[in-house]
Amino acid sequence: MARIFWDTNPYIYLFEHNQQYSAAVAQMRLTMLEREDELVTSSMTVGEIQVKGLKEGRPDIAAELRDRVQRSSTILPFDQRAADAYALIRASTNVKGPDAIQLASASAYGVDSFMTNDTQLLKLRIPGIGEIKVWK
Repeated sequence: MARIFWDTNPYIYLFEHNQQYSAAVAQMRLTMLEREDELVTSSMTVGEIQVKGLKEGRPDIAAELRDRVQRSSTILPFDQRAADAYALIRASTNVKGPDAIQLASASAYGVDSFMTNDTQLLKLRIPGIGEIKVWK
């Protein structure tokens, strides 16, 4: 069993049935379920997943997606440990704020893998994150 952090995009691609990526994300999730891996994400993802529905005047869709993320994932807070990790990441890399929040949340919790589609993050070595992988 592994702790695997998903950045926001895998959720979006899965929930919006993205033609290019949703099948790969669904397969990744099935594999995780078979291995009994823990799916982890941040409270930032819970916020981000709601934006499109709210922009479209569909708070019902926003709430449904929020609930789906919360039911399927361990939601990590941005607490003091994450804030300290964030400061170190921002001080030592060129990572932008939103990516640093995601990485810091994962780092503070301790994850085996951080799944993203941002290839620029692959070169990073962050304490508390076993490996950063591009999922596509």
